Amino acid sequence: MKSTHLSLIAGTVALAAITGFATLNAPGGPAAAEAGSASSLPVERSSLVCPAPSTSDLAETQYTSYTPPGSETAKGGGAKGEGEEGTAELKAALPVLDDDEVETDPKKIEKAEEAAKKAKAQADKPVLAVKEPGTPVLAEADGSAAPALVGTATGRLAPGWAAQQTTTVTAGGARGLLGVSCTAPDTDFWFPGVSTARSRQDYVHLTNPDDSAAVADIELFGAKGAVTSEVGDGITVPARSSVALLLSTLTDEAVNDLTAHVTTRSGRVGGVVLTADDGSGADWLTAAADPSGTLVMPGIPADATSVQLVAFAPGENDADVKVQLMGKNTTFAPAGNDTLHIKSGMTATIDLKDITRGEPGSLRLTPVEKNRATPIVAALRVVRGTGAKQEIAYIPATGPVGARASVTDNRAKGSTLSLAAPAATAKVKVTTSAGSGGGEPAVETYTVKAGTTTAITPKPPAGLKGAYALTVETVSGGPVHASRALVLPEGGVQMFTIQTLPDDGGTVVVPSARQDLSVLDD
Repeated sequence: MKSTHLSLIAGTVALAAITGFATLNAPGGPAAAEAGSASSLPVERSSLVCPAPSTSDLAETQYTSYTPPGSETAKGGGAKGEGEEGTAELKAALPVLDDDEVETDPKKIEKAEEAAKKAKAQADKPVLAVKEPGTPVLAEADGSAAPALVGTATGRLAPGWAAQQTTTVTAGGARGLLGVSCTAPDTDFWFPGVSTARSRQDYVHLTNPDDSAAVADIELFGAKGAVTSEVGDGITVPARSSVALLLSTLTDEAVNDLTAHVTTRSGRVGGVVLTADDGSGADWLTAAADPSGTLVMPGIPADATSVQLVAFAPGENDADVKVQLMGKNTTFAPAGNDTLHIKSGMTATIDLKDITRGEPGSLRLTPVEKNRATPIVAALRVVRGTGAKQEIAYIPATGPVGARASVTDNRAKGSTLSLAAPAATAKVKVTTSAGSGGGEPAVETYTVKAGTTTAITPKPPAGLKGAYALTVETVSGGPVHASRALVLPEGGVQMFTIQTLPDDGGTVVVPSARQDLSVLDD
């Protein structure tokens, strides 16, 4: 997202100041040659937010949270809080109060104040808290009253901290397996693949983890450009609260394929979209990777019956991209859909049908002309099953695993890890953690050939009790893009959800420098 680079710069400066690793250099002094060197240090604080899981009374939700081992290095190197254990807690967001009408009845005022106090007290109790790296924790909630969550991790529990909520709804318009990795708050989000069509109920969830209100704007773009909306500007998200907005209420136009752009004027939020499609189920759509000329969407299931690509060019130039599937053994272009033209400021779509044809795959978009890499954003809408037993999930374009990435809430059965190497052969290490209730972690190493996708069925930890986490680390080569599919069959429907695994941002690069105070003696 656009704020990432600024956030990293600010975080680097702040962390350097905190840890004492950054010192002054006299221009031309003896340390000048070393001024460009840098150290990679573990982050000391992480934030995550999770949306309210469902509005269905039939919803059953499992929350999981996890910090991978190896974070103990946060104690070393003179980092602030040396030796401190730290905390990693997710708490309920505060309810948003309706201020449209001013209450004058003293009894009702007193009752409302009492309810607000109880809600505040409840929100101060952690829903789940990680106690040590390497062991997941879980909590459960039923029905439509389960709240959004906000949380912070510090100390050795902060690097790589991850959380997920998985919700099962067995009937109704929101039927499906709805999974979402809790996200870091930011200021800029792209959601290709949303809709305001009558058959869809798409809600954008904005969650504010901070102690002051945030203000957000939502723009919608269709095949003909910007969609007229007079109510998508200046949306207030109160402190430590979450709001959900039905996209079809932002415009009078019913448009099937749209790209939503969420930005904040002040503050920061976590942003995700809950989509529900009549007859095809429901799932979460997380934000796509930042606009780029080359994008990867990893982990299309082998038995996908329909795949739709939605892409958008946010800049001033049109984009022409090659569409390629990285299959099990090679890369190839789908017949009749080998390229896509995306007009500036407009959303374009391709129906790729059953592109994988029984083998796992990942979609790669690259510029037709290498010297004209117009930045775009993109996502896939994936369907499994047919007729009344259809189920949907989304795969947004995602960044590479990088040094490390984790996904929580893996069960004894049903998880598939997809690894795609778009540019060069890569070797990765995959760790299955201990279970939340017991079990022994295990490590496997895999080689992913250039231009292919490798689908892995992880071996659950020996003696598994509860849920476990998967951690992927790049050993050599690369880059590698990854996603995890979770399948939980229900009533003859192969309900599934897919989560991508971008780099967890567990470390930050801090410039190293030496201080030569001798120049001050003059």
